Amino acid sequence: MLKAAGIAIGATALATPAGAAGAPLVHPGLLHTRADLDRMAAGVRAGARPYAAGFAKLTANRHAQSGWQANPQAIVYRGSGSPENYRILYNDIHAAYQNALRYHVSGEEAHADTAVAILNAWSGKLTALEGSADRFLAAGLYGYQFANAAELVRDHGDFELGRARDLLLNVFHPLSDDFLTRHNGAVVTNYWPNWDLAAIACVLATGIFCDQRAVVERAVEYFKHGDGMGSVKHAIPVVHEDGLGEWVEAGRDQGHALLGVGLMGTVCEMAWNQGIDLYGYDDSRFLKGAQYVAKWSLGGDVPYTANTRKKGAIGGWSGSETASGVAGVDPGMVRPIWAMIAHHYTKRRGLPASYVTRAAAKAAPEGGGGDYGPNSGGFDQLGFGTLAFSRDRQEAAVKTPGSDPGPGSGSGSGSDPGSGPAGGGVRAQATASPVARDDLAATGTGDAAGWVAAAGVSAVAGGLLMLRRRGRAG
Repeated sequence: MLKAAGIAIGATALATPAGAAGAPLVHPGLLHTRADLDRMAAGVRAGARPYAAGFAKLTANRHAQSGWQANPQAIVYRGSGSPENYRILYNDIHAAYQNALRYHVSGEEAHADTAVAILNAWSGKLTALEGSADRFLAAGLYGYQFANAAELVRDHGDFELGRARDLLLNVFHPLSDDFLTRHNGAVVTNYWPNWDLAAIACVLATGIFCDQRAVVERAVEYFKHGDGMGSVKHAIPVVHEDGLGEWVEAGRDQGHALLGVGLMGTVCEMAWNQGIDLYGYDDSRFLKGAQYVAKWSLGGDVPYTANTRKKGAIGGWSGSETASGVAGVDPGMVRPIWAMIAHHYTKRRGLPASYVTRAAAKAAPEGGGGDYGPNSGGFDQLGFGTLAFSRDRQEAAVKTPGSDPGPGSGSGSGSDPGSGPAGGGVRAQATASPVARDDLAATGTGDAAGWVAAAGVSAVAGGLLMLRRRGRAG
């Protein structure tokens, strides 16, 4: 176990579970499983924190109102073209997602009906995404988000499931898959990690929503071994002795680094809910990168290895660009990306994640699209992680490295049925090392460990959100 500066990361099994290839895909099974939705609803009904605070954040958002009216477009343009109307698309998708999520928590049918009406309107009209290279971002970001909103209402009697599948397979997915293949005709390192990660998220979400296992496997393989900068070892090219994994886009700027971490977390969560452990891949490499970005974004010092990447078009102009150090940060910049990551590693897996935990506490209660400004950056994540991903500590099964956990083994044996793999346990078990008791994020140890929710989410019984300093800053 690597341990320094408040970080301790356990060894994990690396292989994708053999059983995953033949297992049926699970629905709902993108960012939220049935167990997740039931947990949110139960927490809100009980008035339990942090669920109540997270739900209040949702209901206050103007996109989460049942009176929202869709404004579908036949062609959406981003970056160039006329009219540049992609804002209409992302506002409508977030309204569909927020209404669908609100329905599952409250049971109010009007919100389900609104979500269905929005999604049906777009699947009945949208035929193309056009524009500059930004059209690939539009396909990736809004494709994975559309799939997640649609997944929440796929069983609604009025939902046009076939049309939604066609929209994903014929409009969003082709651009994303083509980007991972050809990178808009550029050299493979021309685009920073967030471009690949948006495409991976869309491909994975499409494969799951449309029950196409080969498409899912395409996304998983690219995450692990893709040539572009968004595959995990290119996005996090260096792991330092203190356990921090250098996020290459920290050499660009803070906003895009946060976007990349949020997208990689989204990919990992969707895969996890289908029994595929990308969170733990390569000795939890993503955790190390998320810790790095969290520490840096909170104002901490982090190392950076100079990175030179080639730029340009294949057979055309060429050049290079070197990032020699981390960019400046605004510790006040907040994005709703941390709760999902923190709760996975500290509650499902029992691993310390001190910086990620602090970032999640600072951002709580997390909002969603519309809570972080009107521009596209405030809509890159679906958000509401305080509501959606808070969970009690689950006992992680401890295995010796390389041991076979056997069929049906999950990551947790606690009361939360959503803590293990959806669909009966096909995930390779990662080894959870004992949590260091003096670590800031040592949740799940014998004492009353937890988090401090800095933005008005109080401590609750049972150890949910109570973060306290333990003698050192970690």
